[in-house]
Amino acid sequence: MTCGIYSWYFIYCLARDVNTVCAGDGQKTNGLGMYILLSIVTCGIYPIIWMYGLGNRLAANGSRYGMNFQENGTTILLWHVVGFLLCGIGPLVAMNIVIKNTNSLCTAYNIRNGV
Repeated sequence: MTCGIYSWYFIYCLARDVNTVCAGDGQKTNGLGMYILLSIVTCGIYPIIWMYGLGNRLAANGSRYGMNFQENGTTILLWHVVGFLLCGIGPLVAMNIVIKNTNSLCTAYNIRNGV
């Protein structure tokens, strides 16, 4: 229905939200432009690297909001690579973990800032 455009919008929003919630940690999650460019240059490998970095960043910032995530970038990477052998369901599980952790941090961020 959206011809794949919504997935790009989702990546844009995810990077924007993570950069807002994790501001001050000395890192930056690349936005949509770099995501697309590096995905093309690396023949599709960069999205896995991006998710790995995102998983590590979320896990590292969990303690700022009193949370402890069991999943980090390594968990995301394993679900992407090894989980792909499970009829391709691994990347879906990896994305679910990232979304769950991002939503938890965003909720804590909103509570802390009175939004």
